[in-house]
Parts: sequence; C-alpha cells; structure tokens
Amino acid sequence: MTQTNGRDVFCRDDLEKLINPTVIAVVGASATPGGFGKRTMENLSGFTGRVYGVNPRYDTVEGRPCVPTLHDLPEVPDCVIVCVAQHLVLQTLEDAAHIGARGAIVYASGFSETGGHEGIAAQEAIAELAARTGLRVAGPNCVGLINVATGGAMNFMTDSGSIIDGAAGGIAIVSQSGALGYTILQAVQRGVGVSHYLASGNSADVDVCDYIAYLADEPTAKVIICMMEGVKSGKRFLQAARRADAAGKPLIVYKAGNGEKSGLAAMSHTGTLTGSTAAYEAACEHAGAIWVDDLEALTEIASFFAKNPAGPSAPGVGIMSTSGGAGVINADKAEDNDLDLPPLHASTREALTQVVPAFGSIGNPADLTAEVLKDAATFSHCLDAFTADPGLGAVVVPLVFVHESTTGVRAPLLSEAGARTETAIAAVWMNEWLEGPGSRMLDSDPKITLFRSAARCMRTIRLWQDWHARRRSIDSDRPAERISDPRAATTAREILAAAADTGSSAVTEQQAKAVLSAYGIAVPQEAVTTTAEEAAAFADRFGYPVVLKIASPDIQHKTEIGGVRLNLGSAEEVRVAATEILDNTRILEPTARIDGVSVQTMIGAGAEVLLGAQIDPQFGPMITVGSGGIFVELLRDVTTQLTPVTAVTARRAIESLRLHKILTGLRGDPGYDIDALVDAVTRFSEMVDDLADILTEVDVNPLIVGRTGAIAADALVALHHTAAVTV
Repeated sequence: MTQTNGRDVFCRDDLEKLINPTVIAVVGASATPGGFGKRTMENLSGFTGRVYGVNPRYDTVEGRPCVPTLHDLPEVPDCVIVCVAQHLVLQTLEDAAHIGARGAIVYASGFSETGGHEGIAAQEAIAELAARTGLRVAGPNCVGLINVATGGAMNFMTDSGSIIDGAAGGIAIVSQSGALGYTILQAVQRGVGVSHYLASGNSADVDVCDYIAYLADEPTAKVIICMMEGVKSGKRFLQAARRADAAGKPLIVYKAGNGEKSGLAAMSHTGTLTGSTAAYEAACEHAGAIWVDDLEALTEIASFFAKNPAGPSAPGVGIMSTSGGAGVINADKAEDNDLDLPPLHASTREALTQVVPAFGSIGNPADLTAEVLKDAATFSHCLDAFTADPGLGAVVVPLVFVHESTTGVRAPLLSEAGARTETAIAAVWMNEWLEGPGSRMLDSDPKITLFRSAARCMRTIRLWQDWHARRRSIDSDRPAERISDPRAATTAREILAAAADTGSSAVTEQQAKAVLSAYGIAVPQEAVTTTAEEAAAFADRFGYPVVLKIASPDIQHKTEIGGVRLNLGSAEEVRVAATEILDNTRILEPTARIDGVSVQTMIGAGAEVLLGAQIDPQFGPMITVGSGGIFVELLRDVTTQLTPVTAVTARRAIESLRLHKILTGLRGDPGYDIDALVDAVTRFSEMVDDLADILTEVDVNPLIVGRTGAIAADALVALHHTAAVTV
C-alpha cells in the first residue's frame, strides 16, 4: 500500500516546486519526432522559466541547453520531468532527489496499473523513495501537468503548449485520468479560461486530494474541477475538500466508475440503496463540494461559478426570450430544478412596455418577439431592465438563431450588458451550430456564461444557489451538543454484547429496538412469547389492535415468509395468527432459531420513512433517510449523509426528498410531524456514529411519522462477525 493512505494532504508549500517551478529539467529530452521527450520540450516553448534537456546524445533540444546527466546541470531544477522507460525511472528519481530537486513527473507506465507483482513492487519503490527523500512525485503513468500562468505545459500531449497561450482563467482541472482531464482542458480552444491542469496517474505519491489542497491556497485558481474514479483515503479527500470550502472555492466533483454497487449481499434495504457512489456523493455534501454526474456539464458549471463568485443577489431567475417557444422550454427546465420564476417588478414591466409590441408577452418567461432584435439599442434596453430587476439574481437569455447578423451582433451586446451589472447572465445556445458566430466571444467573456443546453443551464443555477445558500447558513450547521443521552452508547453496547455472545451477526428485532430506545427513538410496546395463549394475554394487556411478528435472530425480512400479521382486533385473532406464524416459520425456515412471536402495539397511520446506516470503508459511518415501507427499493427516494448529522443537516436532507411533499401535506392533508422526524434522524446519526466500530448495517423500516411524534415500527441491526463489543 502506497504512502498516500496514511498521511495528511500535501499543501501549497509541499507542491510548489512541482506545480509552479522556475527551473525544469527534462530527462530524456530528444529530437525524435513524436517522442515524449520532444513533445515535452516543444510544449515548454512558452515557459517563462528556464528549461534544460538531459540526454547525452544532444547539446541542445528545441533551442534549450542539454546536458548528459542530472549531475551536469548548472543549477538545481525545481521539477524533473522523467521521459524514460520504466526500468530507468527509479534511478532517475534517486538522482533527482540527490541533487536537490523537489518535484518530479513520471510518464512511464508498467506499474501498479498492470496488476502484476513486478509493476506493483516498482510503484511501491517510488512511494518509498518519495517518503524517504521528500521528492514530490506525480505519477507514474501520468501525462503531466500544466500551469497556465507560467506557460508551464509539463506534459507530452500534442500541442498543449500552444493551446494554453492566452488561456489564463480561474478554472483548475484535477484528474486521475490524463486523457479524460484533457477533454475538459481543450475548452480553452473556445475561450474558456483555465489556471491549471493537474493529472495524477497512478498516484504513488501525489494524488488528487493533494492537488485540491494545493489549489485551495493557489490564488489564480477560483474554481476546482476534480475528475476521479476514487481515492485511496476518504479522510484525506474530506480534508482537501474542506480546505477548498474554507477558502471559498467551489470544488466540482465528477466520479467515473459508478456502476458497481457495494453491499450486494447486504441484509438490509440500506445495503441495496447505498453503494460506493452514494458514499462519495455524501462525502461531497458533507465537505461542501458539488457533486455532478454529467461529464458534459463540468465546463459550463465551472465557468458559471467562476464568473459569478459572489452568488445570487436575489432568489429569482428571469428568462428573457425573443421566442415564445424557447422561453417555455427554458421555463420547463427551470421548474424541473425548482427554480423560482417570479413576476417581473413593476419597474421592469414599465421599461419593457416602452419597446415590446402588444403581441409580445411581458412576463417571466418573457416573449419580447423578434421586434426587439431590429435595433441593438432596444435589445440592450430589455437586457438592462431584466438585470436591474430586484427580484432576479440570474437572467437567462435563449439564443435561437445563429448568423453573423443575429448572434454575431447580440453576443457583444450581452457582453456589454454583463459589464454593467452584478446580476448573473447565462446565454443558452439553442441551435445546432455549436461554434457559430458569437459563441467564442461568450465563452471567453468574463461575465457571461454560455450553455449549450437549457437543462444544464438551469441545473447549474440550482447548484449555484444551493452552494451559496449553504455557505450563508454554515454557522447554523456547526456541530451542536448531542441530543441523545450521554449514557446511550454504554447501554447500547451492553445490549449488543449480549447479542454478539449468541454468535449471530444480526441481533433480534427486540434488541435492535432496545438500542434505538436507549437513544431516545420511540418504539412500540412489545413482548415476546412462545405460546398463542400468552400472546393473546399480552394483547389484552396492551389493548387492540396489535401486531404479531415472528421473533428470530435468523429471519430479517419477516413479511417474505408470512411472519407478520397486522391490525389484529381480538384475542381469538391473536391466537390463530400466533399459531399460524409459528407453524409456517418452522416449515419455511426449518434451521432458523425461533424465540417465539412478538406482540406489539399497532402504530397508527402515518408517513413511512426509512432510516438506514452502513459503515463505508472509505468514509466511515453514514446514514440514509428516505421513503420507507414495502416499496422502498422501488421508489429509491433516499438521501445519504455522513455522520454525525446536525438538526440543520437532517432537515435539509428531508427537504430534498419527494417524501417531503407528503410530510408537509398534500391536497388539504394537514401533514406530519417533521420536527419529530428531524429529531429521530439526528438521534439515529448519533447512535451510528457512537457504534460504528461494531456495526455493519442498521435498518429502521418503517419509522412511522404521525401527526405528532415518530415511532420505529421495525428495526434490523447487523454486527461485524469479528467485532468485539466492549462496554
């Protein structure tokens, strides 16, 4: 295992010589056409610092001096680019460290990505060298880095030195996959401004977490895109993401490789709903990063955030269209993202009335008609009216036609309007000529963001609003004093220790509910008995109606074997049901241990909620909240959060669910006790956080949220097979 797992993130001081060198040495520099050594020297033609080639065959390469070995250099390089074969890499790095270099980039492949013992051992040797010498290494199997401000295109990608000329901007790109990251970097060719491109390759030493932490302190980087398949340390990812958030820099995360679910053999509903992707998404939310599942949206999202760093001045979005149909389409996408399209202010309507014909529509969305396009001053007048509207924090302008006489004329007008206002302006390019007249001007404009999809535009505005809203409420989301009993963990461990002594990884429903009760989560009145007659006696004592369930540590999903009977209203019904449950279970589950039947008070009607938990190998304990009941896996209306969860976070998570509309009341229904649900979620998260060392899964389904209060109707708790439950 490489050393990146057990340390804190590298920060700016650690990586400055690697990413922002003054002196670069290229080992393996050459004049061979197409060779990595030649391409690297070509790409560095615009570098503002000093470059040396290292190759005994040449005196100069691409006009730069070339020496036989690293020891022959006239000065110590900050960064050494290693363009040699795999078997020469380690000695080259040793030489680089020996002469005092502080950074190195390794192109060569044939390391751990092969999966073979020799390749893994060779990468481990690089990791050991980096830890021992302090030489910070990017790679191996890395395409290289780019620092746009210095012209430092330290990579072998064709023409990367030339494409970044004049491309300086605030977007930094971090990528495990060099080629995938390069797809985003190429946006500079249409005017998008970039500050850095940092690939990590196999990450024997420096990885994406380190790059994020570096960029958090790098003033030229305003927004960070991170593209990854995964990280070796969830702790370090959170550390880096929080550093970016503390610096006020949006971190936009795209994770590839999301098809494989973790917990395929999980016993709980949570296990089928919560995989590694959900854990990464929860980690992003926990640390203030922005999770994006659309590769094509990355550049547009980053551009919008970079061009509008102050956030929205008002919650409303205005749609200023010269086409009724385009306005409606954009309004549909706004509604899909729960964006507010408020009525225009009276002053805005008055200004528009001066120029919009009677057959137009002065609303939101507005159909200003093609009449306003006849005169540039009229179009600008309408733009200024929209951007001055006090209820609008963003204005969206659909562009339907593409000609020199239309978009070629309106693009400069949009730019001029953007320079006159702090309101965010987004242009939606709705035609098929994606690079048509005016498009590059808008992509490169410091204020206007060009979107090539109405859906992506509105989704971006939603993310932008939410990110800034979260930052404004960050003080109220700080960890508060726990609300559950401080002795709850001791009580719970005593209960679970008794369960562990039976040798089963799953505890009984009764033990699981006792743990919940210790944390202040309400559970039904209950008793377990082995006879139908005693079951009827307990039912008489509790009062009708009651519920009967099979009580067994080996049967987790009781309904699947007919082990649950609801709404029993008399002693005779209880006797019959108890006899049938016990007899059927012995037939269908002959090897299961049966403790008897559980008699429980019947909970009244309410909203059914799932509370679940798993312990993720990367990010630790996390909880899932969502729509519960028998259709939980069909609806898949859930959100996942890392623990512990504050009341503020719990409420925000609940509000993100479709279930929230049921909780608040539909069609005259008075709704249900959301405060009680928030309280239960917060207590549940404290329980999971306290017991994470011994738990594997927890499933409360359903938690019945009534008009007042919330009660856990059923519960499952699974322990590590090897967990030693200490009290």
